Amino acid sequence: MRHDVSDAADTARLAIIWQVLRQRWRLLTVITLLGALVGAGASLVLSPGYETSANVLLQGPRDPDELMTEAQVAHSSVVLDRTAAALDWGRSGTDLADDVAAAVAEGNIIEITAVADSPERAQQLADRAAQEYVTFSTQLMANSADTSAQVSQEQQQSLRQQIIETNQKISDLHNAAGQGQTIDSVGVRTGLESLRTALSQAVAKLDELDTVSSASKIVVMGPAERPPGPAAPSMTHLAAGGAVVFLVLGVFAHLFAVRADRRLRDEQQITAALGTTAVGGVDVPDAAAATEVPAPRSVRDRLVALVVPERQWYTPELPSAPDEAALDIRYRRALTRLREHLPPGPGRVLVVVAKDDPAARRAADRLGDVAAAGFRLSLRVTEVDADRPTVPDDAVPGVLVVVTAGTRTGWQLVRIAEACADAGHGVLGALVTHRARPFERAPDQPAEPALAGAP
Repeated sequence: MRHDVSDAADTARLAIIWQVLRQRWRLLTVITLLGALVGAGASLVLSPGYETSANVLLQGPRDPDELMTEAQVAHSSVVLDRTAAALDWGRSGTDLADDVAAAVAEGNIIEITAVADSPERAQQLADRAAQEYVTFSTQLMANSADTSAQVSQEQQQSLRQQIIETNQKISDLHNAAGQGQTIDSVGVRTGLESLRTALSQAVAKLDELDTVSSASKIVVMGPAERPPGPAAPSMTHLAAGGAVVFLVLGVFAHLFAVRADRRLRDEQQITAALGTTAVGGVDVPDAAAATEVPAPRSVRDRLVALVVPERQWYTPELPSAPDEAALDIRYRRALTRLREHLPPGPGRVLVVVAKDDPAARRAADRLGDVAAAGFRLSLRVTEVDADRPTVPDDAVPGVLVVVTAGTRTGWQLVRIAEACADAGHGVLGALVTHRARPFERAPDQPAEPALAGAP
């Protein structure tokens, strides 16, 4: 059972989202384009441009701390100032600090990354920064090596001499043994072990000195590659991201608006608030009555009406009547149900509509025309203030309330029902109207003939 309820809820949510997309696709398209423009504008600030890297190899064994120090040297102010002076772009080393980065990669490699507004400039900046780093690092090593060069040479010469003397002693022992001289075997083994130890220590120290001298070698592994396109997030990425974000925000804004709107949209909710039953539902075309002259609208109002239709997207849709004749059938059915609550013979019913509900007013007028044509029923329409309704004390058997779905809150409908009760009238029923598109009449189709007995 829980799975069924969850599936139904998910389906309802998807249906609402689909309804938003279908009813407000023009507005959502404008919002999406606005998001794309905002993302494209943000790319001027957030997009890094073109990015490439140059790799510098540090030969010899290196400690992690030493590699981190070399990366800091590669991003030092001296290297950046020299790079700026060599490129001569009118920018200082401080300006290049945000465009150049140095990091430690695997294999004793310092990766120098450069960002610029064009592929050529990015490549030039990376190559020049790598070259200046190698030059500066070599100078630092050379300056520190000059002070200890004499000591290093003396140590190497002493070690080499120690190795020669050790080899000579080993040769003397072999020669003495070969000439038949009497030599204590224990003394020979002890002397050989001490000579072997001294020889190993000398060789190890000499290798260490050679390693230190070879560790000073720094090599640029090659020129930086020219980037084929801008680095992420590019203008395309930001524009697409902005469009998606604004679209999602637009959909959620519609969903939040419908949750915050307390106006009743369902016929059952409307009739429950009035304490009656529905006699029917009719669709009212958005076009004004023939006697009404449409007010002129500015270009701005026309654009707003084109993007944001006046009809509420979350109002339940009633299948629109194809023509005037089919619409009159719906009015007749509503009158038939209303007639069931009245005594036989000619009758008189008070029709209550809100003042700010023009669609309900047009529906009430048309309902009166249809009633006078063939139902021997007289309908008197009265407009009331939905917030402070006052119903006249006419001698009528009851009241018919005409209300457009999605225009009244539950408390407003309760006040209308209470006003009818105060006037001594019972609510016979409610006619719920739904706004619809105007009828599309073919050019050669004549207008519908007036009903018999209609004014």
